[in-house]
Amino acid sequence: LATPISIMVGVGKAAEYGVLIRNGEALQRAGQLSAVVLDKTGTVTEGRPTVTRLEAQSSWREEEILQWAASLETGSEHPLAEAVVDAARERGIEPLAVDGFEAVAGHGVRGRVDQRPVLFGNGRFMNDQGVALGAFEPVAREMASEGQTPMYLAVDGQMAGLVAVADPVKSDSRDAIRRLHDIGLKVVMLTGDNEATARAVARQVGIDEVMAEVLPEDKAAKVSELQGRGEVVGMVGDGINDAPALASADVGFAIGTG
Repeated sequence: LATPISIMVGVGKAAEYGVLIRNGEALQRAGQLSAVVLDKTGTVTEGRPTVTRLEAQSSWREEEILQWAASLETGSEHPLAEAVVDAARERGIEPLAVDGFEAVAGHGVRGRVDQRPVLFGNGRFMNDQGVALGAFEPVAREMASEGQTPMYLAVDGQMAGLVAVADPVKSDSRDAIRRLHDIGLKVVMLTGDNEATARAVARQVGIDEVMAEVLPEDKAAKVSELQGRGEVVGMVGDGINDAPALASADVGFAIGTG
């Protein structure tokens, strides 16, 4: 009786802390973990990003950059999109009508505003669409090095401006990661954010390894990569929900945060 009783107690105790454990095997395997994978947004960070900086091409005003970006993002459910829409609303900026909205997972959004084709997203998205970043590229690198996420706005295939968004690190993230290190676990951050921003956040909290610019459908492959190195992997974060393949991956332990 000792084993089933201890499992029952462990599962019950975890529930008191908001951790739901699917079965006894998962609890037992948790004791064998060697690496924990953390999502960035909403797990290491607060999950409440805000617009921190605007940059505009000479023929555009900053308010216009925010208006066009927010108009396009009104149809998106991404946390960064909400930050842009909220910033426009707080400034009393009215959205413009958008036609042909399309979200491109892990890259950005596109549509037509005022009958003009508009793209809003990361650098990879702009490169894929043949948009030259020009003088905005070093500005974006500076933003990323400070832990901000730069998003480019292109109109008619030309760069119009940049919107930077930052998500504060949770007050207890550094301490939680230190405690994981204290029990001998490797800590990896897995995120769709750009490399420089991800590494800036990782430095703040003492994370060992960063896997950045990962599309939702590729997260399971990254877990498999760690397992291929001999790691027994647990994962914490909303990315579990974003990547259905993780449900069938041989992950030792998983905790969703949303």
